Amino acid sequence: MSTLPPLRALQVFEAVGRCGGVAEAAKRLGISAGAVSQQIKLLEDTLGMSLMQKDGKRLRLTTIGRRYHESCAAAFESLRVAHAEMERAKNVRNLSVSALPSLLSKWLAPRVMAWQTQHPELSVYLDGTHTEPSPEGYEIDFRVSYGERIVEAENAIELFRDSVVPVCSPAWLSDKAPLAEPADLLPHPLIAVDWLPKFTSPPSWRDWFEANGVDCGALHNPRHVYSLSSVAIQAAIDGHGFALAQSSMICDDVAAGRLVVPFKLGLPLPWPYFLTWKKSAFDQPQCRSFHRWLLTRAREQQQINDAMLQ
Repeated sequence: MSTLPPLRALQVFEAVGRCGGVAEAAKRLGISAGAVSQQIKLLEDTLGMSLMQKDGKRLRLTTIGRRYHESCAAAFESLRVAHAEMERAKNVRNLSVSALPSLLSKWLAPRVMAWQTQHPELSVYLDGTHTEPSPEGYEIDFRVSYGERIVEAENAIELFRDSVVPVCSPAWLSDKAPLAEPADLLPHPLIAVDWLPKFTSPPSWRDWFEANGVDCGALHNPRHVYSLSSVAIQAAIDGHGFALAQSSMICDDVAAGRLVVPFKLGLPLPWPYFLTWKKSAFDQPQCRSFHRWLLTRAREQQQINDAMLQ
């Protein structure tokens, strides 16, 4: 029966390969560079071959060392995943939700806070990111995303299809001529959103004007263009002009009087928002409760979005 090399030596070797050198690995591990070198030598003596070689003043992995490191790294990642699962099992009252940054800040987070008041015993983690969690990941229970690529997800359900409408701050219109028709927006500063290359962008100002029968010959390219919808909305709140904003993301600001909608003429986005979840999510009662609650909020939001299209 073969004997594995010392676990500590393998751990140090994995860190050296991951960090790209002895000095950085020593810093990450909280030990001296000499201690790292000793562990590497112990591992090489145990294996009977060299895993590292000198490259100037630095040590680098040999060809066989790189292959061996790949296997070691995969093994330690499996151990880290297993440990994280054990940590989560000790506290089943946690809930982790990932969502696109703007949707999280302008729609999901305020509503989750309201849900959490009904479940004060829960600790909720909200992660705003464009990066999709790994299907085999262990850290995220639910993910709210957008677009056609989510349609094929194994565990997925459509939440709602959003639409965009023009908005501005009440102060912006206070000293200006009344707006009678969509063409009256043409002379005003227009704030745009561009999601490319991550996603297909929402309808543009040109799309909105053309949909409402406005001649775009006098339309100039927007001077303010943002990759995050939430930042474009904040620019409108701050009085920098009109933003073409998603109805889901402006509901709270309109209700609070921070924004006004001069024309309730919505233009739908090309794709809906989806909710996906990991396979084991419904093993926990808080996940089942959150799933039911979020679908109810999504149906309510869809009704609001549909009203904007009429």
